[in-house]
This record gives sequence, C-alpha cells and structure tokens, in this order.
Amino acid sequence: MNFTTKVPIAKSNFPIDYSSQIVALGSCFAENMGEKFDFNKFQNTTNPFGIIFNPVSIEKILERAIHLNYFTETDLFFHNELWHCYEVHSDLSQPNKEAMLSNLNRLLTEMNSKLAAATHLFITYGTSWVYQLKASNSVVANCHKVAQDQFEKVIISGTEIENAIQNSIDLIQKFNPKCQVVFTVSPVRHIKDGFVENQRSKANLISAMHTSISQNPTLSYFPSYEIVMDELRDYRFYAQDLLHPNAVAIDYIWERFCESNITDAAQQVMQEVESIQKGMAHRPFHPDSISHSKFLQKLKEKSAQLEAQYPYMKF
Repeated sequence: MNFTTKVPIAKSNFPIDYSSQIVALGSCFAENMGEKFDFNKFQNTTNPFGIIFNPVSIEKILERAIHLNYFTETDLFFHNELWHCYEVHSDLSQPNKEAMLSNLNRLLTEMNSKLAAATHLFITYGTSWVYQLKASNSVVANCHKVAQDQFEKVIISGTEIENAIQNSIDLIQKFNPKCQVVFTVSPVRHIKDGFVENQRSKANLISAMHTSISQNPTLSYFPSYEIVMDELRDYRFYAQDLLHPNAVAIDYIWERFCESNITDAAQQVMQEVESIQKGMAHRPFHPDSISHSKFLQKLKEKSAQLEAQYPYMKF
C-alpha cells in the first residue's frame, strides 16, 4: 500500500535481529505482533499471563516476575466453578486450585528467565480505564465476570500512568540494563467505554508515555495507534466489529514496524522463513505426484539450512 502521508517513524538505535530475545506484554495488539514474531521464527514470549490492558496491572505483573513474588492461595478466589486470579487473564483460570497455583508460579519463573535474557521489551497499553475491587481498593487486570457492583470503574490520571510507566522502567532497567524498552498504544478503540471516554483514555496513555520517553533517551515509541488513526483511516482496514484492525491493517503495521525496528539482514532471513512457511501451508492438488515430492524435498533442505544456522528455529 502506498500513502501520500505517512506517520514518520525514526529508525531504532537497537534494531531486532535473529539473535534478539523479545518479550511483549499488553493488550490484544501485542498478541497480533506476537503472532508475527512467531510466524517469522523470532525468539519471543508474548503475554504469558494473558492480555492485560492497563499500565497499573502491567507494572504489577512485571514486579511479581522480576522479584519472583510467587502467587499464593490468598491471590486466588473461586467463582462460577473456577479458580481465578485478579492479576491475570481468565484464560488461566482452572477448576483445580493447586493446579492453577502451580501453573501461575511456573509461568512466573519462566517470565523471570525471559526478562533476564530479553534484548527487547515491548509494552502495549490499551486503556486508562480500570476496575478497582471495592473490597481491597486494588486495580484488577480482569474482572472474571464477577458482579459489576463489586468494582468501581475509574480513569487513571496522566500522573498515575507516568508513575506506573516509570516504575516499570525502573524494574526492568535494574534487573536487565541491556534490555531496550519500546512502548506503543493499542489502536483498538474501547467504544464500550464511550466515544469521548475512549479518546480521553488514549490521550492519557499517549501523553504519559511521551513524558516518560522524553526524560529517558534509551526508551522508544512505536506509533501503531497513529498509523491506524492517520494512515488507515478507512473502515476497509477494520474487522467486522469496526473496532479491531483487520488482517490487511495488521500486515501494514507490521511492514512499518519492520522498516524501523528490524535489521535489513534479518528482513532477508524473514523472506526465507516466509517462503518455507507458505510452502508448508500449501495444499497440493496431487500430493503423491513426483513434482510435489521434489517440492517437499527442497522445502526440507531450505528449512534444515535455516535450522542449522539458527538452532532455536523449528519448522
């Protein structure tokens, strides 16, 4: 796609290559980027505790992982035949308390190791609106379909977001000083909050992020929100709900991301990976033919060559 007006994106001083180890945390947009990293066989970990939308909850899970502050039974509660934890997504809820606790702490240990080795940490914030549990006055990452009268919905201020961002930065930089932190705002609009309320929410996030970045030149910002709002400002780039970017939009955002954040050498490897991935996904009309057999052999040779060069790659 060619656009006459493009959102300017500065080239990263610390671009990603195939030796990079990436951790991505945040909203569902982080999941979209995680899928791209997976497809292109980068070493990455995306949202081990599920999608988390707000800065306070992301700070909380980072602190837990870095300090290995393990979950205990007091962090769990039983509701609708499942055990839940307010700090993680409902995808991790289980009917067995001991199994859930064991799984959460296993993920915590793994996240600690991943953050210790990470070269890049991508944090995508989705909203400034949060739910506070009235019983403890604490912000939750997920309400787990608990009755709404148990929560108070509030918008966190720019100052509160700045504090959460700064605490997150301090945590990772003390734990792993070599890790490069990249922030972004999810382009997904939270219209259930209201049109005006969504704009307020995104404005708080963007303002707080840029305040933090301006004070720390090692941090960077990728304008995914601005790309969708200003370059892809047409409903043909949205999914059926008219809120989430569709596959075409995600591909375009990824293209802009690669231009600014991935080395030229890595992009050449990506082309080889894509060729293999597409070849493996191909469904032939005549699977028993000699030509298809030769095609599979070439595919096997190409994948073996890449796996020998990058042992962590598995096709």
